Amino acid sequence: MKKAFFNWSTGKDSALALYTILKDSNFSIEKLVTSVNKSFDRVSMHGVQEELLNQQAESLGLPLQKIYFPEEVSMDLYGEIMKSSMDHLVAEGYEYSVFGDIFLEDLKKYREQKLAEVNLKGVFPLWKRDSREIMTEFISLGFKAITVNVNSTYLDETFVGRVLDLNFINDLPESVDVCGENGEFHTFVYDGPIFKKPIEFSMGEKTKKEYKKDKNTNWDTSFWYIDLIPKNNR
Repeated sequence: MKKAFFNWSTGKDSALALYTILKDSNFSIEKLVTSVNKSFDRVSMHGVQEELLNQQAESLGLPLQKIYFPEEVSMDLYGEIMKSSMDHLVAEGYEYSVFGDIFLEDLKKYREQKLAEVNLKGVFPLWKRDSREIMTEFISLGFKAITVNVNSTYLDETFVGRVLDLNFINDLPESVDVCGENGEFHTFVYDGPIFKKPIEFSMGEKTKKEYKKDKNTNWDTSFWYIDLIPKNNR
């Protein structure tokens, strides 16, 4: 079998991709790898508390390796930290890196280029599948997820802190990808067929965060977040 690690984001695409690859007898998934903001003890991009990530990994029954980044990180520093982490994984005998990406060609190309530099290969179980089909399967399999942040350019605060269900899908504007693949929203998965037990949490407050924009910034910088408060139920 091909020894692989899984790039775990805590969200729905990761969960369905992991569910899919675990059924593939060609691969042995032996570790989750997740980026964490060291300054705030939160998962990068999603903003989920590190403790909830720990509880996910425990419920999934897979070892977890965290890649820590400072609050402010340049692309050069990001590349250095990632390469060092990938070098260590290669030294442990890993050959494949699994992602939950769906259709962003530039991102896939970037990942494959960086992986090739350290003699790793990328695997994309959900690649080019229809977003609505993915979301429908996710829900029908019994996965449970909640939105933890939304891009305020596309969605207002009422969309953050919502459970992913058919009503959520139907309420999305036509301009928003059903899976949020363009960064319109991010999620936290708290139950499903690959979890030994659900992750328990309570809902915290909603906040809107505006990030600094400079002449080199070509991405959105305004997001609504909701804090999920872990329950220490281990």
